[in-house]
Amino acid sequence: MKCLVTGGTGFTGSHLVRFLLDRGHEVTVLDVQKGIFDEELEAKGAKLHYGQIYDFELCDKLTQGQDVVFHLAAAFRTVDLSKEAYRKVNIEGTRQLAQASLNNGVGRFVYTSTEGVHGLVEEPPMDESGPIAPKDYYSVTKYEGEEVVLEFHEKGLPSVILRPTAIYGPGDTGRYLMIYKFAKRGWFPMFGSGNVHYHPVHVDNLNDAFLKASERPEALGQTYLIGDEEYVSLNRLVRMTAESIGVDVRILRFPYAPFLALSVIVEWLCKPFGITPPLFRRRAEWYTTNRGFSIEKARRELGYDPRMSLADGLKQTGDWYLEHGYL
Repeated sequence: MKCLVTGGTGFTGSHLVRFLLDRGHEVTVLDVQKGIFDEELEAKGAKLHYGQIYDFELCDKLTQGQDVVFHLAAAFRTVDLSKEAYRKVNIEGTRQLAQASLNNGVGRFVYTSTEGVHGLVEEPPMDESGPIAPKDYYSVTKYEGEEVVLEFHEKGLPSVILRPTAIYGPGDTGRYLMIYKFAKRGWFPMFGSGNVHYHPVHVDNLNDAFLKASERPEALGQTYLIGDEEYVSLNRLVRMTAESIGVDVRILRFPYAPFLALSVIVEWLCKPFGITPPLFRRRAEWYTTNRGFSIEKARRELGYDPRMSLADGLKQTGDWYLEHGYL
């Protein structure tokens, strides 16, 4: 296939690009900035382009001749990002790319949304029919992006929507790295009970879902939650993370309410000065956000079967952090 991957220099996108190249596909990448794997991807044969997803002329140029567009590019959860910036990238950018794809006869448009469109999960596992109740503006705009994609599907652009759970794997320098860093110290601060559920998805499992979404006729016009085989409590996630790097960890428990209050105050104080706060509301809410989903629809219609277990995935990721000096 000839494929365009937007957001292809980021953590998830670069893994997808490598996955496609290794299977003999031709890959073009569009991203707003360079990533840590760019040289490797270019050496493997990827064609890298840098620019904004809402630049219609650029989207038009890059979608010409493509069989599949994998749309991963997004304005992500950044504390100091305006609502206008989220809308411009996540909604209008999706619209420009979808229009260009429709104009150029792209055979399949695979849109990457998020589990976050469902908000809190009261009684896991939740499936795709669960309530849409996003808790942050990022997730709000990702769901509005879904609506754009379905609009273009009705216009004749064959489309599929994936809602990944919490993505992790080698190269992730976000929240998972923080969990590993605390675990390596031998202690982890848990604000609250730690009994809420967390649903990981290893990037290799997600790549399998991307490929199946690009191929299966049953997938057209459908939405799929994509996660690992199991969801786990935060307590278990922390312990398994420590085990993956050969460390015994003590979970130290603290009350949640004061931590949340402190996070709100720190975020408020930093905002007028344009400083990225070390603590903020969304980081605090991670300790109480309950997530756990059913992947049965993806199993049934895509033939999705997550091969990487959580234990193996954490070990692989931890080994990468150790090898590259992150721990």
